[in-house]
Amino acid sequence: MQFTKMHGIGNDYVYVDCFAETFPSDPGALARQMADRHFGVGGDGVIFICPSEVASARMRMFNADGSEAEMCGNGIRCVAKYVYDHGIAREPHLKIETGAGVLALDLETADGKVSRVRVNMGQPILAPDKIPVALAAFSQDRVVDVPLDAYVELPNADGWIDTSGLDPRMTCVSMGNPHAVLYCKSTSAVPLETIGPQLETAPIFPARMNVHFVEIRSPGEVTMCTWERGSGVTLACGTGASAVCVAGSLSERTESKILAHLPGGDLELEWALDGSVYMTGPATEVFHGQWP
Repeated sequence: MQFTKMHGIGNDYVYVDCFAETFPSDPGALARQMADRHFGVGGDGVIFICPSEVASARMRMFNADGSEAEMCGNGIRCVAKYVYDHGIAREPHLKIETGAGVLALDLETADGKVSRVRVNMGQPILAPDKIPVALAAFSQDRVVDVPLDAYVELPNADGWIDTSGLDPRMTCVSMGNPHAVLYCKSTSAVPLETIGPQLETAPIFPARMNVHFVEIRSPGEVTMCTWERGSGVTLACGTGASAVCVAGSLSERTESKILAHLPGGDLELEWALDGSVYMTGPATEVFHGQWP
């Protein structure tokens, strides 16, 4: 099986072209093997680029733990780059089918190859039962600045809550996959590897949760770090950055258009007047190989 390693600002996946390769009988098991950073290719997961009846290609994404996810913002930019650069569809405007629906992408090219991609991430889902977030006796139609510590015990080993300046109020958004956004004064002081898995699997998140901690630098600029559902600490999360844009606007902490600094690089986000979130960032091809 031929594969291509690609990343969007460090959010790296193994990509398999299923226009040329057969889709595996057990994609979750294959993803666990290929994504292993010690015994496999290494990555945050595996993305299969498949034929589609409604778009230029269909993206199926499997996390490093083998679970299938609905969408990946950084991953879909790389899918668009692969589809264009490898001649599947040589068009500056593409549509890619995902588990979160069909998304539209605008390509920026240089020397005949894609350098950056602008993705219409669609409209955010805010209803608690659709995200989903299971809050007992919660009657509001949005989960905005809800005290997380009223529902989940936040362990404070080594005093990280005070050190990071955590605001324990959460805002939850679905961008086709679920996200919880919390704000703090210092993202570098958040023990992601400790608190991330506890929040991901908290009982109030029935489909598990992507968790983001955000440091506000100005109304139009933030720094964020991510614990990604099924993958752990990642260098970037495109759907997460989109959710952070929405959460900041809903909670009136930031503007509707922001620059997000992630550990792997920067993304431009805008929650536009048409209700959709637009994300712009690079896509990079690293190398090709053959498995096994």
